[in-house]
Amino acid sequence: MTRSVQIVERMRWMSALAGAAIVALAVGIAFAIFSGQLVSDASSASLGAGGSAAALDPRIATLAERHPNASLQAIVQFNAPVAEAKAQADAKAHGRIIGNLPIIHGLAIQTTAAQARALATYADVHAVSLNTTVTTQSVRMPMMPGSAGVSSDQLQSTYAQTLGVTPLWKFGVTGTGVGVAVIDTGIDGSLSDFASAGNGNSRVIVSAVDNPQATTANDGYGHGTDVAGIIAGDGNNRTDALHGQYVGIAPNANLVSIKVADETGATTVLDVIYGLQFAVEHRAQYNIRVLNLSLDASTPQSYKTDPLDAAVEATWMHGIVVVVAAGNRGSASDAVQYSPANDPYVITVGGVDENGTANPSDDAIASWSSRGTTQDGIQKPDVYAPGAHIVSVLAPGSAFADSNCGCVIGGGQYIQTSGTSMAAPMIAGLAADLLQVHPRWTPDQVKGDLSSSAVSDNSSLQEPNAVKAVLNWNPPSADQGLTPSNLLSAATGSVKYTLGTWSLATWSRANGALRAGYANQSYTCKTCSATSSGTVNSSLGTWNLATWNTTSLN
Repeated sequence: MTRSVQIVERMRWMSALAGAAIVALAVGIAFAIFSGQLVSDASSASLGAGGSAAALDPRIATLAERHPNASLQAIVQFNAPVAEAKAQADAKAHGRIIGNLPIIHGLAIQTTAAQARALATYADVHAVSLNTTVTTQSVRMPMMPGSAGVSSDQLQSTYAQTLGVTPLWKFGVTGTGVGVAVIDTGIDGSLSDFASAGNGNSRVIVSAVDNPQATTANDGYGHGTDVAGIIAGDGNNRTDALHGQYVGIAPNANLVSIKVADETGATTVLDVIYGLQFAVEHRAQYNIRVLNLSLDASTPQSYKTDPLDAAVEATWMHGIVVVVAAGNRGSASDAVQYSPANDPYVITVGGVDENGTANPSDDAIASWSSRGTTQDGIQKPDVYAPGAHIVSVLAPGSAFADSNCGCVIGGGQYIQTSGTSMAAPMIAGLAADLLQVHPRWTPDQVKGDLSSSAVSDNSSLQEPNAVKAVLNWNPPSADQGLTPSNLLSAATGSVKYTLGTWSLATWSRANGALRAGYANQSYTCKTCSATSSGTVNSSLGTWNLATWNTTSLN
């Protein structure tokens, strides 16, 4: 990946389809199959190849029709009554199991296109999907107990005022004690913006790695640190001339870094599902109440069968508020048809341009912000937040820092970016602030609050005001009457496990770090071994379509 060119052009998350893409290209299969643009006869191939059209990914069907021996990674979701032993037997008969995905009642396998197609015909199987790329103000209220106020006097950005959080900071509403998981490219937790005001320790309390190609828990790419700074950066910790100039929405929240990408930013759906699984397993240990996903998958698919959608729903049903970027496809017909933004449960966030002011009344939906109707008839996004010209923390030595894009500011300490990847962490940070004040709120209540017209200052779009959101003590409960993924119980919203046979991954100590289920999947924590480790600038038009998906990163 050429940082000086490709990062500026699109911030691409490059394909990580392992052997599948290599084999496919070697035998001359059209690139469109792997970029999510199905060849014209994909549907007929699915119907005529022996697999169920509902269960088999049409890309696999097309590949099996033309090159049945092509190697690929598949995510296999099993129906609820199927015991784990039976599922493993079915999978082993058609390939090699490379991962356990209890969060979606599934397995990841290395197989051939023909074998994947054959497996899709089994009555036990719910869906077989290709493991594809993931693109990466004043208020009268008492000081929150145990909290300290955060100054906004030196702010150089406007988004905190636009969302109305600065009055809350003065009263200690800063996300204190709330854990926000960031599934991304990692976070540089050693930076002063992520320090605790009380003792100087890093608020990146956990750094997990679940990408087999990642060599470190740190952020070698830069996107994750950028996102984390919007959620919980605090420039008031700086002692230089930049003191207090840039502050995130919840500047005292704890961050849980779940790195799902390698050092070039490459990742897959499977990597992200492992990250979600980590968050669910450790939610109580690190008080993970909010999770941010500034990414989307490369291929549109109904949320009822998409494995990433199933995983985010399971995460939601385990009490974690899942906030996702809407994507940067504008008003294209398929703009909001990609997981996880198309899932009806999660909070999908679109981006607005503040037009250079802190007054939300002149905010307008950015041309690049995805909006529309999903393939299942759901209107998205759910809320909007600032996403243009957003300044946040820059990971030193990262691809972002070396991009020569002209958007690096503050002597190399900060970077200005645009896209819904920047809008989503605004809402993730606001959710952390809400949960500090209302710790008993469920994800449905948080979503109901933020998506209520009663908390917006702009009648033309749903852009929440933080003060109104915090003071809305009886929010409506969102997501009522929805049909969950076919893998989830309509009654409980949980994966339909059978008598506990589908247990969560077992973690074991190996080489000084905890590992589970996937090569190089590990994590370290502060208590065991420290891990410190839009419209855009008019002169930089190359960033204005940046999205974090199969082609680009926002």
